[in-house]
Amino acid sequence: MTRDRAAVVLGLLGPLAGALILLPWRAHLANTNVALILVVIVVAVAAIGSRIAGALAAVSSFAWFDFFFTRPYERFSIASAADVTTAVLLLLVGLAVSQLAARARRMRVLAITDAGYLELIHRVGELSSSARSPDAVVDHVREALVGLLGLESCRFEYGSLLGQPPRLEPDGTVLAGHRHWDVDEFGFPPGEIELRAFGNGQYFGRFMLTPRPDARPSLQARLVAVTLADLTGRALSSSQDARG
Repeated sequence: MTRDRAAVVLGLLGPLAGALILLPWRAHLANTNVALILVVIVVAVAAIGSRIAGALAAVSSFAWFDFFFTRPYERFSIASAADVTTAVLLLLVGLAVSQLAARARRMRVLAITDAGYLELIHRVGELSSSARSPDAVVDHVREALVGLLGLESCRFEYGSLLGQPPRLEPDGTVLAGHRHWDVDEFGFPPGEIELRAFGNGQYFGRFMLTPRPDARPSLQARLVAVTLADLTGRALSSSQDARG
């Protein structure tokens, strides 16, 4: 949030600062060159901030280009048709590249997040195949779920199905009563949520999740949680087979 707020401020003030820096060379710079420099500022703002910050930078660039670099100067009006075209193109190109830059930043974050999820799944998979006791897998997954889903706490119940708490389903949705709960909009439902662990079709237990009030884990994170529960179930199943 701090970074995005700073980007919004930069989106509003960055083009103004850029225009003031270029102002002494107004008589020697073509307006198209000024517009291109302002577009660079828009891209920089969008790359470090959000789409909103990039859009604000585009609108701010348009306004200060009009104010300082089109006749009559120091007025928000444009007399030349060519300057009108340049100003409009500056606005449209600025808006377009701000969206692209913000999208590129978001995709980079998703790629990094995906790598983190894959590493977590790989780590639990290795532990489930090498741990001497399935309890070690249960404890490791329980701790991982706290950070992954934004939980206050998490515990594991072996072999019991008491009550009908909301349930995290294999497709990442949450079933509360007889309807699906919109986690993206409302966060988790109040109270504990169960995440069941199966191995080879057999039920072994469930993770009981107590979310923080502000927790809104993504569908991707919820699917990873389901995968970790499956790995736990397989570890419990393998342990049972070994004892048998």
